Amino acid sequence: PGTLRQGDSGPEVTELRRRLLRIPDVFRDGSATGAYDPELTSAVARFQLWYGIRGDEDGVYGDDTRRALESRTGTE
Repeated sequence: PGTLRQGDSGPEVTELRRRLLRIPDVFRDGSATGAYDPELTSAVARFQLWYGIRGDEDGVYGDDTRRALESRTGTE
């Protein structure tokens, strides 16, 4: 799995959206489909802030953010 950022799309982005929807209040009005848009960027940044993830740029779904989110949402 690679890094995802604003402007990306595809099944990996859909998976990211589905996982974020399982974290209370991080992605309140988000949907499980779509592109990596500003709304998703904000949700990723909020998750990073709330859970103290510092290894990736704000709003970018990199390795550190992926590990933290997957550890909180289980395997699919």
